[in-house]
Amino acid sequence: MVGRHETPSGRERPAAPAPAKIKRAVDIRQVRADDFRYLIAVARSGTRRSAALDLGVDHTTVSRRIRALEKILGVRLIERGAVGWELTDVGSKVAERASVIEESVQEAVDTAVGEAADSLRGRVRVTAPDGFGTLVVTPALARLRMKHPQLSVELLTATRQMNLQQSGFDVAIAVGATLNSRLVSEVIAPYSMGIYAADEYIREHGAPQSVDDVRNHPIIFFVDSLLQVGDLDLERHLPGATAQFMSTNIFAHVEATRAAGGIGLLPAFMASRHPELIRLLPRDVDIHLNFSLAARRESLTNPTVKAVRDAIHAEVGRRRTELLPSVK
Repeated sequence: MVGRHETPSGRERPAAPAPAKIKRAVDIRQVRADDFRYLIAVARSGTRRSAALDLGVDHTTVSRRIRALEKILGVRLIERGAVGWELTDVGSKVAERASVIEESVQEAVDTAVGEAADSLRGRVRVTAPDGFGTLVVTPALARLRMKHPQLSVELLTATRQMNLQQSGFDVAIAVGATLNSRLVSEVIAPYSMGIYAADEYIREHGAPQSVDDVRNHPIIFFVDSLLQVGDLDLERHLPGATAQFMSTNIFAHVEATRAAGGIGLLPAFMASRHPELIRLLPRDVDIHLNFSLAARRESLTNPTVKAVRDAIHAEVGRRRTELLPSVK
């Protein structure tokens, strides 16, 4: 019988328990605290090259220092994932604890050189949709950077699903919710979309009298095959309608609509900036969507990430009625 042994008398006795797994001892004197900076940088950026840029070294140095740390600790800290380098479960815990070391070092340096304790420095990269990124995120980040002269800001704009196939970001904003379990996300701004046409277009072609009638007009919207954002599916919002002028850039939608090129399905906060654009069937077509903000779990305690999040929240708070206007 498996797991049991017979005594000389023929009776069975339980097998001796397996010896407990002995944890590998780590000589703390061999651990270089500086190596944790490389792990934290990869945790925040998702790529060795971006981490190397942040640290001012080449990517081979990043790999070498992390592998050295793994060898000393006897555990795997990072592994290649579908969208770049990802921390293992142990790596995430180690990076979270090690971030305290980095923050303490920065505070010590700030004290030595007389910088304010809450001064931010280094580089932060934010990704956001074209329209929201330009009109809402940009002023928020510009004001934040002016408060912290040692901070460099990079803003990448594109409309995409929050699976974030790209890497090397600190904070990401996208339409809809995250599809990546390694990201922590929150709804940062509800907004509305409607259909608009230039007064010139209405004079020449007339305005649709119903949602069904919209199908008889050229629609201006995204290139569906390149978008892959479920919340922006045209069929969901205007059943049966087909886009005839398409672009991956929301500003092109606005300009095509202003040029009397058709009826544009546009965010209200962008269309309202142009008085020649008239909202059509506002009670019938009033689409409510969300912008979500996400960051890697390992970055949530980073002071710069916190400051970026707070700055964008504050800007959204000031612009709430612009993002989600009441329908008359």
